[in-house]
Amino acid sequence: MAKERSEEEQIETGDQAADPAAEVESPSPEEQHAAEEALNEELADESAQDAEIASLHEQLAQHKDMVLRAQAEVQNARRRAQQDVEKAHKFGVEKLLKDLLPVVDNLERALSTIDTEHEAHKAVVEGVELTHKSFIDTLVKYSVEVINPAGEPFDPELHQAMTQVPNGDVEPNTVLDVFQKGYRLNGRLIRPAMVVVSKAP
Repeated sequence: MAKERSEEEQIETGDQAADPAAEVESPSPEEQHAAEEALNEELADESAQDAEIASLHEQLAQHKDMVLRAQAEVQNARRRAQQDVEKAHKFGVEKLLKDLLPVVDNLERALSTIDTEHEAHKAVVEGVELTHKSFIDTLVKYSVEVINPAGEPFDPELHQAMTQVPNGDVEPNTVLDVFQKGYRLNGRLIRPAMVVVSKAP
């Protein structure tokens, strides 16, 4: 009998050890507080990382904008430099041209005053004409355009009216005579033509 009781006691003891409803110890308040603090620190670290990432993205966008602006400024500077070079090529002889125009004017005045019918003057006239033609050909070679608007409508952008003369044979504001020819260099007016303009009688 004693042996049977001992075996029953062992069985009951084993059942108690295998009981799944055995009690689990709850964490202490200190442990709970420490766990909450650790969780809050992790959340704070994640929030700080997010803020840092957002700041880096903003800085990257600013740097990209700065680079694009710098590239645009460089392109504009190159474009302006290229335009300056082109203008220098086109209009670099403008000052020289202005200094040479009085020479052309004097040659034309000489031709207009010399008596071409006189036999003794023919050689002189021929020499002046050749010199004048050579001068004009050289100017044309350098993109200089002569403005000689006799018989054309008056253009205030190209002509300078010295006087107006009543004339019923032509339309008003027609150029009747040219005192001094004008000149353009690559489309830019260097000197307006000085003209006489008609008006209604």
